[in-house]
Amino acid sequence: MKAQYGILRFKKYKGPAISPIEAHNERTKEQYASNPDIDTSRSRYNLHLVQPQGKYREEADRMIAAHCRVRKDSVRVVEALVTASPEFFKDKNNREIRAYFAYALKFLEGRQCPDTFLSAVVHMDEKTPHLHLCFVPLTPDGRLSAKEIIGNRKNLVKWQDEFWQHMVKQYPELERGESASQTGREHIPPRIFKEMTQLTKQKEQLDALLVGINPFNGKSRAAEISKVLDSYIPNVARMRDQLRKYNVAFTKTAAENEKLKEKNKTLSASLDKAKEGSVLKRLEDAKLRQDYEAALKTLDSIPPEVIRFYEDRSTQEPAMRHDK
Repeated sequence: MKAQYGILRFKKYKGPAISPIEAHNERTKEQYASNPDIDTSRSRYNLHLVQPQGKYREEADRMIAAHCRVRKDSVRVVEALVTASPEFFKDKNNREIRAYFAYALKFLEGRQCPDTFLSAVVHMDEKTPHLHLCFVPLTPDGRLSAKEIIGNRKNLVKWQDEFWQHMVKQYPELERGESASQTGREHIPPRIFKEMTQLTKQKEQLDALLVGINPFNGKSRAAEISKVLDSYIPNVARMRDQLRKYNVAFTKTAAENEKLKEKNKTLSASLDKAKEGSVLKRLEDAKLRQDYEAALKTLDSIPPEVIRFYEDRSTQEPAMRHDK
């Protein structure tokens, strides 16, 4: 399952740049030679979640004049771009896409007064659907300060954290769309837990097939076990890579962990370390590691003759396909 990211970005605009961004967002030009991704035949599917009441620059100046005086070089408009990985929108219809952006807009309305919004338009005529929300960066006490609203690098990380926390309630498959260097991988996406649940179900299926297996009936069950292993082994390997990606500590193989004899001690140690950070995160990490190691233990319990059958079958099948 490919990762799907929820994305939120910001841009700041001073006076001269406001009209060009309006022309782009509102599709007021007949052609867009500078952006070949725009398919004007699909522009009729674009939709407004917030309808502009006038020209961006004029509306921005009107709002600002009602509250404060500013320098000529002040940031007058901030644009929030909301989208997601292309994979997220695959197979979604227009109603579902609109619902995604409407839910994202609720988050932005909770962080910035909707009265300052100039326009919120969803573009459906480019490769990936996305929302442009333009607003005047007025603070609650009436000052014009994009710096205070958007903030520095640390505050942008907070924006990303809270955006992801909002979106994942409705769309649990989404991951946080920032780099590991910024996030420290604090959030393990729900997708990983779902994949572990599926892996655990496969483990239980294997465990059932392995009950009572012995040298006399091993061959008869080998074919059925091999079918499960076709997906189980790649899934275990993928889970290993995912846990490494999210900095979940675990042993590489059951053999290196002395057949998991120290599993309980390791788990207890991770619970002690919970005091150092997020208790919930540490507990989730420990559970993921425990489930993963249980999956490895099942692999270790497969008799050698079944493994040989699986390996022989795996090497024979490509040759057979090639012969055909």
